[in-house]
Amino acid sequence: MNNKSVLLSRKIFLRGTGVALAMPWFETFAADGSGGDETPKRFVSIYHPDGVGLPLKSDPAWKDWSWFPQGGETDFELTKVLEVLEPLRSDITIYSGLSHPAVRKVHGHSNADQYLTGAATGGHGLYKNSISLDQVYAEHAGKYTRHSSLVMSTNGGVGGPRGAQTQSFNREGRPIPAMNKPKQLFNTLFVTSSKDAAARLARSKSALDLLIDNTRSLRRQLSGHDQETLKQYIDAVRDTEVKLTKAQKWIDTPTPVVDTGNLHLDAEPKEARLYFQTMYELIYLAFLSDSTRVATFQLGRENGEGPHDLLSMAVGLGGAHGLTHEVKKPDGWKNLGTYNRYQAEEFGRFAQRLKDTPEPNGNGNMLDNTFAMHGSASSSFHLSRNYPIISAGGKNLGFTNGRYLKFGQGNEDNQAGAGIVTDAGWRGKIEAEELPLAQLFVTILQRLGVETDSFAGYSGTLNRV
Repeated sequence: MNNKSVLLSRKIFLRGTGVALAMPWFETFAADGSGGDETPKRFVSIYHPDGVGLPLKSDPAWKDWSWFPQGGETDFELTKVLEVLEPLRSDITIYSGLSHPAVRKVHGHSNADQYLTGAATGGHGLYKNSISLDQVYAEHAGKYTRHSSLVMSTNGGVGGPRGAQTQSFNREGRPIPAMNKPKQLFNTLFVTSSKDAAARLARSKSALDLLIDNTRSLRRQLSGHDQETLKQYIDAVRDTEVKLTKAQKWIDTPTPVVDTGNLHLDAEPKEARLYFQTMYELIYLAFLSDSTRVATFQLGRENGEGPHDLLSMAVGLGGAHGLTHEVKKPDGWKNLGTYNRYQAEEFGRFAQRLKDTPEPNGNGNMLDNTFAMHGSASSSFHLSRNYPIISAGGKNLGFTNGRYLKFGQGNEDNQAGAGIVTDAGWRGKIEAEELPLAQLFVTILQRLGVETDSFAGYSGTLNRV
Protein backbone atom coordinates (compact mmCIF):
# COMPACT_ATOMS: atom_id res chain seq x y z
CA MET A 1 0.00 0.00 0.00
CA ASN A 2 1.48 3.35 -1.00
CA ASN A 3 1.75 6.39 1.22
CA LYS A 4 -1.13 8.13 -0.50
CA SER A 5 -3.61 5.33 0.15
CA VAL A 6 -2.49 5.17 3.78
CA LEU A 7 -2.81 8.92 4.12
CA LEU A 8 -6.25 8.93 2.56
CA SER A 9 -7.74 5.95 4.32
CA ARG A 10 -11.49 6.13 4.91
CA LYS A 11 -11.04 6.87 8.62
CA ILE A 12 -8.31 9.49 8.34
CA PHE A 13 -7.59 11.73 11.31
CA LEU A 14 -5.15 14.58 11.65
CA ARG A 15 -3.47 14.17 15.02
CA GLY A 16 -1.85 16.74 17.25
CA THR A 17 -1.04 16.63 20.94
CA GLY A 18 -4.31 15.71 22.58
CA VAL A 19 -6.39 16.31 19.45
CA ALA A 20 -7.74 14.11 16.67
CA LEU A 21 -9.55 15.94 13.89
CA ALA A 22 -11.59 13.69 11.61
CA MET A 23 -11.31 14.86 8.02
CA PRO A 24 -14.28 15.65 5.79
CA TRP A 25 -15.06 13.28 2.96
CA PHE A 26 -12.80 14.04 -0.01
CA GLU A 27 -13.31 13.28 -3.70
CA THR A 28 -9.70 12.05 -3.67
CA PHE A 29 -10.95 8.95 -1.86
CA ALA A 30 -13.01 8.05 -4.90
CA ALA A 31 -10.10 8.80 -7.20
CA ASP A 32 -7.86 6.20 -5.61
CA GLY A 33 -10.60 3.58 -5.22
CA SER A 34 -10.62 3.58 -1.42
CA GLY A 35 -14.39 3.57 -1.00
CA GLY A 36 -15.19 7.26 -1.47
CA ASP A 37 -17.83 6.45 -4.11
CA GLU A 38 -20.17 5.19 -1.37
CA THR A 39 -22.05 8.21 -0.11
CA PRO A 40 -22.84 8.06 3.62
CA LYS A 41 -26.52 7.74 4.55
CA ARG A 42 -27.34 9.81 7.61
CA PHE A 43 -30.19 10.07 10.11
CA VAL A 44 -30.94 12.75 12.67
CA SER A 45 -33.98 13.19 14.91
CA ILE A 46 -34.77 16.47 16.69
CA TYR A 47 -37.38 16.18 19.45
CA HIS A 48 -39.22 19.06 21.09
CA PRO A 49 -41.47 18.54 24.13
CA ASP A 50 -44.84 20.09 24.96
CA GLY A 51 -46.44 19.73 21.54
CA VAL A 52 -47.64 22.55 19.30
CA GLY A 53 -50.42 25.08 19.01
CA LEU A 54 -53.69 23.77 17.54
CA PRO A 55 -56.47 26.33 17.94
CA LEU A 56 -59.97 25.43 16.80
CA LYS A 57 -60.87 26.32 13.22
CA SER A 58 -63.45 28.74 14.62
CA ASP A 59 -60.77 30.58 16.58
CA PRO A 60 -59.36 33.70 14.87
CA ALA A 61 -55.87 32.37 15.69
CA TRP A 62 -56.38 29.28 13.51
CA LYS A 63 -55.41 30.89 10.22
CA ASP A 64 -52.05 32.21 11.42
CA TRP A 65 -51.01 30.19 14.45
CA SER A 66 -52.13 26.59 13.91
CA TRP A 67 -49.02 24.43 13.50
CA PHE A 68 -50.32 22.20 10.70
CA PRO A 69 -50.54 23.67 7.19
CA GLN A 70 -53.82 24.29 5.39
CA GLY A 71 -54.65 22.74 2.05
CA GLY A 72 -53.82 19.59 0.13
CA GLU A 73 -50.83 17.36 -0.42
CA THR A 74 -48.91 19.68 -2.74
CA ASP A 75 -50.94 22.92 -2.70
CA PHE A 76 -50.72 23.37 1.06
CA GLU A 77 -50.22 26.78 2.62
CA LEU A 78 -47.89 27.16 5.58
CA THR A 79 -49.13 29.27 8.48
CA LYS A 80 -46.94 31.79 10.26
CA VAL A 81 -45.62 28.96 12.43
CA LEU A 82 -43.91 27.06 9.62
CA GLU A 83 -43.60 29.71 6.92
CA VAL A 84 -39.92 30.04 7.87
CA LEU A 85 -39.50 26.72 6.03
CA GLU A 86 -40.94 28.07 2.76
CA PRO A 87 -37.45 28.38 1.16
CA LEU A 88 -37.06 24.64 1.81
CA ARG A 89 -40.56 23.74 0.63
CA SER A 90 -39.34 21.30 -2.04
CA ASP A 91 -37.07 19.61 0.53
CA ILE A 92 -39.54 18.98 3.36
CA THR A 93 -42.54 16.77 4.09
CA ILE A 94 -45.08 17.42 6.84
CA TYR A 95 -46.97 14.50 8.38
CA SER A 96 -50.24 14.29 10.31
CA GLY A 97 -52.33 11.39 11.57
CA LEU A 98 -49.41 9.35 12.96
CA SER A 99 -48.79 8.21 16.54
CA HIS A 100 -47.77 5.19 18.59
CA PRO A 101 -50.91 3.15 19.45
CA ALA A 102 -49.47 1.85 22.74
CA VAL A 103 -49.36 5.31 24.33
CA ARG A 104 -52.27 7.22 22.84
CA LYS A 105 -53.88 7.38 26.28
CA VAL A 106 -50.71 8.50 28.09
CA HIS A 107 -50.50 12.10 29.31
CA GLY A 108 -48.03 14.25 27.39
CA HIS A 109 -45.91 14.87 30.47
CA SER A 110 -44.91 11.19 30.34
CA ASN A 111 -44.65 10.35 26.65
CA ALA A 112 -41.26 11.52 25.36
CA ASP A 113 -39.57 8.22 26.23
CA GLN A 114 -41.36 6.31 23.49
CA TYR A 115 -41.14 8.78 20.59
CA LEU A 116 -38.35 6.84 18.85
CA THR A 117 -39.17 3.43 20.37
CA GLY A 118 -42.94 2.96 20.12
CA ALA A 119 -42.85 0.96 23.35
CA ALA A 120 -45.77 0.63 25.77
CA THR A 121 -44.08 2.71 28.45
CA GLY A 122 -47.43 3.54 30.08
CA GLY A 123 -48.33 6.45 32.31
CA HIS A 124 -47.62 4.77 35.65
CA GLY A 125 -46.56 1.45 37.21
CA LEU A 126 -43.94 -0.90 35.80
CA TYR A 127 -41.73 0.63 33.15
CA LYS A 128 -39.95 -1.02 30.25
CA ASN A 129 -38.68 0.52 27.06
CA SER A 130 -37.20 -0.91 23.86
CA ILE A 131 -34.59 0.05 21.27
CA SER A 132 -34.96 3.42 19.57
CA LEU A 133 -34.99 4.00 15.83
CA ASP A 134 -31.63 5.77 15.83
CA GLN A 135 -29.91 2.92 17.64
CA VAL A 136 -31.23 0.35 15.19
CA TYR A 137 -29.56 2.32 12.45
CA ALA A 138 -26.46 2.91 14.60
CA GLU A 139 -26.01 -0.86 14.86
CA HIS A 140 -25.98 -0.95 11.06
CA ALA A 141 -23.91 2.15 10.24
CA GLY A 142 -21.73 2.49 13.34
CA LYS A 143 -19.01 0.21 12.01
CA TYR A 144 -18.13 2.81 9.40
CA THR A 145 -17.56 5.73 11.77
CA ARG A 146 -15.59 6.73 14.86
CA HIS A 147 -18.80 7.13 16.90
CA SER A 148 -21.79 4.89 16.32
CA SER A 149 -24.12 7.75 17.23
CA LEU A 150 -24.24 11.21 18.77
CA VAL A 151 -26.80 11.56 21.58
CA MET A 152 -27.61 15.12 22.64
CA SER A 153 -30.16 17.08 24.66
CA THR A 154 -30.47 20.47 26.31
CA ASN A 155 -30.86 18.94 29.79
CA GLY A 156 -28.32 16.14 29.42
CA GLY A 157 -28.14 12.74 31.10
CA VAL A 158 -31.03 10.30 31.01
CA GLY A 159 -33.67 11.82 33.30
CA GLY A 160 -36.03 9.26 34.77
CA PRO A 161 -38.71 6.82 33.61
CA ARG A 162 -41.41 8.79 31.76
CA GLY A 163 -39.25 11.87 32.15
CA ALA A 164 -36.52 11.10 29.65
CA GLN A 165 -33.83 13.62 28.87
CA THR A 166 -32.56 11.48 26.01
CA GLN A 167 -34.23 10.09 22.92
CA SER A 168 -31.89 7.14 22.51
CA PHE A 169 -32.38 3.69 24.03
CA ASN A 170 -30.23 0.61 23.50
CA ARG A 171 -31.22 -2.93 22.54
CA GLU A 172 -32.21 -3.67 26.16
CA GLY A 173 -34.35 -0.53 26.34
CA ARG A 174 -31.95 1.28 28.66
CA PRO A 175 -31.52 5.03 28.12
CA ILE A 176 -28.28 6.27 26.59
CA PRO A 177 -27.04 9.40 28.41
CA ALA A 178 -27.25 12.55 26.34
CA MET A 179 -24.54 15.20 26.22
CA ASN A 180 -25.65 18.79 26.64
CA LYS A 181 -22.43 20.79 26.99
CA PRO A 182 -21.03 22.07 23.69
CA LYS A 183 -17.43 21.78 24.90
CA GLN A 184 -18.04 18.18 25.94
CA LEU A 185 -19.39 17.41 22.49
CA PHE A 186 -16.54 19.22 20.78
CA ASN A 187 -14.00 17.27 22.82
CA THR A 188 -15.79 14.00 22.05
CA LEU A 189 -15.51 14.71 18.36
CA PHE A 190 -12.04 16.26 18.21
CA VAL A 191 -10.01 15.65 21.38
CA THR A 192 -8.23 12.42 22.23
CA SER A 193 -8.36 10.86 25.68
CA SER A 194 -4.68 10.48 26.56
CA LYS A 195 -3.79 11.27 30.19
CA ASP A 196 -2.12 14.59 29.52
CA ALA A 197 -4.26 15.58 26.52
CA ALA A 198 -6.57 17.89 28.47
CA ALA A 199 -3.70 19.72 30.17
CA ARG A 200 -1.79 20.24 26.96
CA LEU A 201 -4.91 21.27 25.12
CA ALA A 202 -5.73 23.78 27.86
CA ARG A 203 -2.35 25.42 27.32
CA SER A 204 -2.99 25.81 23.63
CA LYS A 205 -4.86 28.75 22.15
CA SER A 206 -7.01 26.47 20.04
CA ALA A 207 -7.44 22.78 19.34
CA LEU A 208 -6.84 23.56 15.69
CA ASP A 209 -3.56 25.32 16.41
CA LEU A 210 -2.17 21.87 17.23
CA LEU A 211 -3.17 20.57 13.81
CA ILE A 212 -2.52 23.25 11.24
CA ASP A 213 1.04 22.09 10.54
CA ASN A 214 -0.24 18.59 9.85
CA THR A 215 -2.67 19.82 7.20
CA ARG A 216 0.15 21.19 5.08
CA SER A 217 1.37 17.74 4.09
CA LEU A 218 -2.19 16.58 3.54
CA ARG A 219 -2.98 19.48 1.20
CA ARG A 220 -0.23 18.39 -1.19
CA GLN A 221 -2.03 15.07 -1.64
CA LEU A 222 -5.46 16.57 -2.38
CA SER A 223 -7.15 17.85 -5.52
CA GLY A 224 -7.83 21.55 -5.82
CA HIS A 225 -11.50 20.99 -4.95
CA ASP A 226 -10.55 19.01 -1.84
CA GLN A 227 -8.07 21.66 -0.74
CA GLU A 228 -10.92 24.18 -0.71
CA THR A 229 -13.13 21.66 1.13
CA LEU A 230 -10.42 21.23 3.77
CA LYS A 231 -10.07 24.98 4.21
CA GLN A 232 -13.83 25.46 4.60
CA TYR A 233 -14.02 22.59 7.06
CA ILE A 234 -11.21 23.88 9.27
CA ASP A 235 -12.77 27.36 9.19
CA ALA A 236 -16.11 25.85 10.26
CA VAL A 237 -14.54 23.91 13.13
CA ARG A 238 -12.65 26.99 14.29
CA ASP A 239 -15.80 29.12 14.14
CA THR A 240 -17.65 26.54 16.23
CA GLU A 241 -14.80 26.40 18.71
CA VAL A 242 -14.97 30.18 19.16
CA LYS A 243 -18.70 29.97 19.92
CA LEU A 244 -18.25 27.34 22.60
CA THR A 245 -17.27 29.73 25.39
CA LYS A 246 -20.37 31.87 25.01
CA ALA A 247 -22.64 28.87 24.54
CA GLN A 248 -21.14 27.19 27.61
CA LYS A 249 -21.88 30.27 29.69
CA TRP A 250 -25.53 29.90 28.81
CA ILE A 251 -25.83 26.19 29.61
CA ASP A 252 -23.99 26.65 32.91
CA THR A 253 -26.28 29.44 34.09
CA PRO A 254 -28.47 28.09 36.93
CA THR A 255 -32.18 28.00 36.28
CA PRO A 256 -33.86 30.69 38.37
CA VAL A 257 -36.63 29.42 40.61
CA VAL A 258 -39.37 31.91 39.80
CA ASP A 259 -42.88 31.98 38.40
CA THR A 260 -42.91 31.41 34.65
CA GLY A 261 -44.35 34.85 34.10
CA ASN A 262 -41.34 36.45 35.76
CA LEU A 263 -38.65 34.17 34.40
CA HIS A 264 -35.26 35.81 34.11
CA LEU A 265 -31.96 34.55 32.83
CA ASP A 266 -28.61 36.09 33.61
CA ALA A 267 -27.34 35.31 30.12
CA GLU A 268 -28.76 37.36 27.27
CA PRO A 269 -31.42 35.68 25.10
CA LYS A 270 -29.01 35.79 22.17
CA GLU A 271 -26.81 33.35 24.09
CA ALA A 272 -29.69 30.88 24.29
CA ARG A 273 -30.03 31.19 20.53
CA LEU A 274 -26.27 30.81 20.15
CA TYR A 275 -26.35 27.63 22.24
CA PHE A 276 -29.07 26.16 20.04
CA GLN A 277 -27.20 26.99 16.85
CA THR A 278 -23.92 25.67 18.22
CA MET A 279 -25.47 22.30 19.05
CA TYR A 280 -26.84 22.06 15.50
CA GLU A 281 -23.44 23.06 14.13
CA LEU A 282 -21.79 20.23 16.07
CA ILE A 283 -24.17 17.74 14.43
CA TYR A 284 -23.28 19.24 11.07
CA LEU A 285 -19.55 18.90 11.75
CA ALA A 286 -20.00 15.34 12.98
CA PHE A 287 -21.75 14.48 9.71
CA LEU A 288 -19.33 16.45 7.55
CA SER A 289 -16.33 14.66 9.08
CA ASP A 290 -18.20 11.33 8.92
CA SER A 291 -17.49 10.94 12.63
CA THR A 292 -21.01 9.53 12.89
CA ARG A 293 -24.04 9.05 10.64
CA VAL A 294 -26.61 9.02 13.44
CA ALA A 295 -27.65 11.79 15.83
CA THR A 296 -30.49 12.65 18.20
CA PHE A 297 -31.11 16.00 19.88
CA GLN A 298 -33.85 16.44 22.50
CA LEU A 299 -34.85 20.02 23.22
CA GLY A 300 -35.63 19.58 26.88
CA ARG A 301 -37.97 17.26 28.70
CA GLU A 302 -41.72 17.10 29.05
CA ASN A 303 -43.22 19.13 31.91
CA GLY A 304 -40.53 21.77 31.65
CA GLU A 305 -37.66 22.55 33.99
CA GLY A 306 -34.02 22.92 33.17
CA PRO A 307 -32.26 24.72 30.32
CA HIS A 308 -34.85 23.94 27.66
CA ASP A 309 -37.47 26.01 29.46
CA LEU A 310 -35.28 29.02 28.75
CA LEU A 311 -34.86 28.55 25.00
CA SER A 312 -38.01 30.60 24.48
CA MET A 313 -36.10 33.53 25.98
CA ALA A 314 -34.39 33.75 22.59
CA VAL A 315 -37.65 35.06 21.14
CA GLY A 316 -38.56 37.19 24.13
CA LEU A 317 -41.05 34.81 25.77
CA GLY A 318 -41.35 33.21 29.20
CA GLY A 319 -40.81 29.55 30.08
CA ALA A 320 -41.36 27.25 27.10
CA HIS A 321 -43.55 24.76 28.95
CA GLY A 322 -45.73 27.50 30.42
CA LEU A 323 -46.66 28.70 26.93
CA THR A 324 -48.78 25.59 26.39
CA HIS A 325 -50.83 26.39 29.50
CA GLU A 326 -51.48 29.99 28.55
CA VAL A 327 -53.01 29.72 25.08
CA LYS A 328 -56.34 31.21 26.25
CA LYS A 329 -54.66 34.32 27.57
CA PRO A 330 -54.30 37.34 25.28
CA ASP A 331 -51.92 36.42 22.43
CA GLY A 332 -51.61 32.92 23.93
CA TRP A 333 -51.82 31.03 20.63
CA LYS A 334 -49.53 33.58 19.03
CA ASN A 335 -46.91 33.17 21.77
CA LEU A 336 -46.88 29.37 21.52
CA GLY A 337 -46.84 29.63 17.74
CA THR A 338 -43.93 32.07 17.89
CA TYR A 339 -41.90 29.59 19.92
CA ASN A 340 -42.83 26.72 17.58
CA ARG A 341 -41.78 28.99 14.71
CA TYR A 342 -38.40 29.54 16.37
CA GLN A 343 -37.92 25.76 16.67
CA ALA A 344 -38.76 25.35 12.98
CA GLU A 345 -36.49 28.22 12.01
CA GLU A 346 -33.43 26.66 13.65
CA PHE A 347 -34.25 23.26 12.12
CA GLY A 348 -34.52 24.96 8.74
CA ARG A 349 -31.18 26.68 9.25
CA PHE A 350 -29.59 23.29 9.91
CA ALA A 351 -31.27 21.69 6.89
CA GLN A 352 -30.13 24.56 4.68
CA ARG A 353 -26.57 24.09 5.96
CA LEU A 354 -26.69 20.48 4.80
CA LYS A 355 -28.23 21.49 1.48
CA ASP A 356 -25.50 24.05 0.84
CA THR A 357 -22.77 21.43 1.29
CA PRO A 358 -22.16 19.28 -1.81
CA GLU A 359 -21.11 15.66 -1.46
CA PRO A 360 -17.49 15.33 -2.65
CA ASN A 361 -18.32 12.62 -5.19
CA GLY A 362 -21.02 14.71 -6.85
CA ASN A 363 -23.90 12.64 -5.48
CA GLY A 364 -26.03 15.64 -4.64
CA ASN A 365 -25.66 17.55 -1.39
CA MET A 366 -25.54 16.39 2.23
CA LEU A 367 -29.28 16.95 2.70
CA ASP A 368 -30.03 14.66 -0.25
CA ASN A 369 -28.36 11.82 1.66
CA THR A 370 -29.68 12.69 5.12
CA PHE A 371 -33.12 11.98 6.58
CA ALA A 372 -33.65 14.75 9.14
CA MET A 373 -36.74 14.44 11.34
CA HIS A 374 -38.21 17.09 13.64
CA GLY A 375 -41.19 16.34 15.84
CA SER A 376 -42.96 15.81 19.14
CA ALA A 377 -44.98 13.05 20.80
CA SER A 378 -47.69 15.56 21.67
CA SER A 379 -50.00 17.63 19.55
CA SER A 380 -52.37 19.99 21.34
CA PHE A 381 -51.92 20.44 25.11
CA HIS A 382 -49.94 17.27 25.82
CA LEU A 383 -52.26 15.04 23.80
CA SER A 384 -50.33 11.89 22.75
CA ARG A 385 -51.84 11.70 19.29
CA ASN A 386 -51.44 13.21 15.85
CA TYR A 387 -47.72 13.83 16.30
CA PRO A 388 -46.51 17.01 14.54
CA ILE A 389 -43.63 15.76 12.40
CA ILE A 390 -41.51 17.34 9.68
CA SER A 391 -38.86 15.56 7.66
CA ALA A 392 -36.23 17.19 5.49
CA GLY A 393 -33.98 15.71 2.84
CA GLY A 394 -33.50 12.10 1.85
CA LYS A 395 -33.94 12.67 -1.88
CA ASN A 396 -31.23 10.15 -2.73
CA LEU A 397 -32.69 7.74 -0.19
CA GLY A 398 -35.98 7.60 -2.08
CA PHE A 399 -38.04 10.28 -0.32
CA THR A 400 -40.19 12.62 -2.40
CA ASN A 401 -40.67 15.96 -0.67
CA GLY A 402 -42.70 19.12 -1.10
CA ARG A 403 -45.75 17.40 0.38
CA TYR A 404 -48.20 17.53 3.28
CA LEU A 405 -49.20 13.93 3.99
CA LYS A 406 -52.36 13.23 5.99
CA PHE A 407 -52.98 9.74 7.31
CA GLY A 408 -55.85 8.01 9.07
CA GLN A 409 -59.48 9.11 9.09
CA GLY A 410 -61.65 11.60 10.92
CA ASN A 411 -59.06 14.34 11.29
CA GLU A 412 -58.86 15.88 7.85
CA ASP A 413 -58.51 19.43 9.21
CA ASN A 414 -56.37 18.35 12.19
CA GLN A 415 -59.10 19.37 14.57
CA ALA A 416 -59.12 16.21 16.67
CA GLY A 417 -57.96 17.48 20.05
CA ALA A 418 -57.64 21.07 18.86
CA GLY A 419 -58.45 23.81 21.32
CA ILE A 420 -57.85 21.60 24.36
CA VAL A 421 -56.60 23.58 27.34
CA THR A 422 -57.20 21.13 30.22
CA ASP A 423 -56.17 17.59 31.10
CA ALA A 424 -59.65 16.39 30.20
CA GLY A 425 -58.39 16.06 26.64
CA TRP A 426 -56.03 13.15 27.06
CA ARG A 427 -58.66 11.22 29.03
CA GLY A 428 -61.26 11.78 26.35
CA LYS A 429 -62.52 9.27 23.81
CA ILE A 430 -60.32 8.73 20.78
CA GLU A 431 -62.45 9.83 17.83
CA ALA A 432 -59.99 9.92 14.93
CA GLU A 433 -58.23 6.89 13.44
CA GLU A 434 -54.46 7.25 13.16
CA LEU A 435 -51.78 5.04 11.66
CA PRO A 436 -48.78 3.62 13.57
CA LEU A 437 -45.74 5.87 13.41
CA ALA A 438 -43.71 2.65 13.46
CA GLN A 439 -44.62 2.11 9.80
CA LEU A 440 -42.82 5.33 8.91
CA PHE A 441 -39.87 4.06 10.95
CA VAL A 442 -39.80 0.81 8.94
CA THR A 443 -39.77 2.90 5.76
CA ILE A 444 -36.89 5.03 7.05
CA LEU A 445 -34.81 2.02 8.12
CA GLN A 446 -35.27 0.23 4.82
CA ARG A 447 -34.19 3.28 2.83
CA LEU A 448 -31.16 3.68 5.06
CA GLY A 449 -30.18 0.15 4.10
CA VAL A 450 -31.37 -1.81 7.15
CA GLU A 451 -33.08 -5.09 6.28
CA THR A 452 -36.24 -5.15 8.37
CA ASP A 453 -39.99 -5.49 7.87
CA SER A 454 -41.14 -4.41 11.31
CA PHE A 455 -40.53 -2.04 14.20
CA ALA A 456 -42.00 -2.01 17.71
CA GLY A 457 -44.26 -4.93 16.80
CA TYR A 458 -45.75 -3.29 13.70
CA SER A 459 -45.08 -4.61 10.19
CA GLY A 460 -45.03 -2.93 6.84
CA THR A 461 -44.08 0.44 5.46
CA LEU A 462 -46.08 3.65 5.24
CA ASN A 463 -47.78 4.13 1.88
CA ARG A 464 -47.21 7.31 -0.15
CA VAL A 465 -43.96 8.19 1.65
